[in-house]
Amino acid sequence: MKAFLLSAGYGTRLKPLTNNIPKCLVPICGKPLLAWWMDLFEKHGINEVLINTHYLADEVRKFIEYYNAQKTGVTLIESYEKDLLGSGGTVAINKSFIKNEEKFLICYADNLTNIDLSELIKFHTKKQGMLTMGLFYTNNPKECGIAAIDSYDLIYEFIEKPKRPRSHLANAGIYVTNLDIFKYLPQKKFIDFGKDVLPSLVNKMYGYQIKDYLLDIGNLENYNKAQKEWKM
Repeated sequence: MKAFLLSAGYGTRLKPLTNNIPKCLVPICGKPLLAWWMDLFEKHGINEVLINTHYLADEVRKFIEYYNAQKTGVTLIESYEKDLLGSGGTVAINKSFIKNEEKFLICYADNLTNIDLSELIKFHTKKQGMLTMGLFYTNNPKECGIAAIDSYDLIYEFIEKPKRPRSHLANAGIYVTNLDIFKYLPQKKFIDFGKDVLPSLVNKMYGYQIKDYLLDIGNLENYNKAQKEWKM
């Protein structure tokens, strides 16, 4: 199985830490964030991963080359973006990467997580929806993409940063989907999944509630929190 790992962001909220280190390579308990992702992918049988690069791309490229030289169970492929394309844009221009896949993962590298990907994939296969969205409970629903689900886990509403949230279940930035997703990617260069794609998948996608550890390390408060809490 294959995965997109979206890793090209600037890490603005992590400055000055990210002045010379891309966000996806910041150390967590002495190990780059990307390396934790690779451990997770290998554990759950994900054998090929496309990583998009932009900010400090050379540093990420060095990691990719080093990791591939280790000959683990996962092969990394780089997709360099001269201009950032957004979470959906990266997927759109790399359709050939997953052209023969029945299903594939899309993950945001901002997350530090030990999610059971095997269970997520099993859930997706059982539900047979267009997409399965990993969800986590948030105390700040007005600051997240919020999904409302019914008793069958069908997402009947999805709104980015709603003024009147219908639930506290937030988009975790971990999806399982299939090639039909390309029918819902708009014909433009920059595509944001949360704003441009997911709202059109309401009643076609399901929500998987994550019970495992998940933390967006995109700001210094959460980054420092992760150093104290993290156990793979």
